[in-house]
Amino acid sequence: MDKLTKEQRRKNMQAVKSTGSKIETLLAKDLWRRGHRYRKNNKTVFGKPDLTFKKYKIAIFVDSEFWHGKDWNHRKSDHKSNQYFWHKKIERNIERDNEVNDFLLKTGWKVLRFWGRQIETDLVNCVQKIENTINEAKRENIA
Repeated sequence: MDKLTKEQRRKNMQAVKSTGSKIETLLAKDLWRRGHRYRKNNKTVFGKPDLTFKKYKIAIFVDSEFWHGKDWNHRKSDHKSNQYFWHKKIERNIERDNEVNDFLLKTGWKVLRFWGRQIETDLVNCVQKIENTINEAKRENIA
C-alpha cells in the first residue's frame, strides 16, 4: 500500500524533471566554471545525453539511482505498491541505457555515466574523469 494519497503521489511524480535536475546542473556548472563548453540534452545525438562534447564525441549521462535502477537486483523489493509497473518501467530504463551505450560506442563515441549520489558526494573526481576523457580525445585527434 502506498503511504501517500493518489493526489500527493501525482504531485510528486509531476515534479520529476527529465532535464535540468539538480545533479545535472551541479556537474554542468562545475565543467563550465573550468572552461569546458558543452551542449545540454543534444537531440541530434542518439539517447539525448545530458551533456555532449560533440567535437570529441563524448556523451555524458547523469542517472538517478531510482529511475535507472542502481543495484537493481538488491533494490527490486523496495517497491511495495504497483510492483509490476515499477519493475517493468525500471528494467526497461536499464535496457534502454544499455542500448544507448552500445550504439554510441559502436559509432565511435565515448560514454560516461554518473550516478546522482556519485556527483553529489564526489564531484571533483567526476569532473576529473570527464577532463581526462577530453584530454585523451584531444590527443587522439592530434595523432
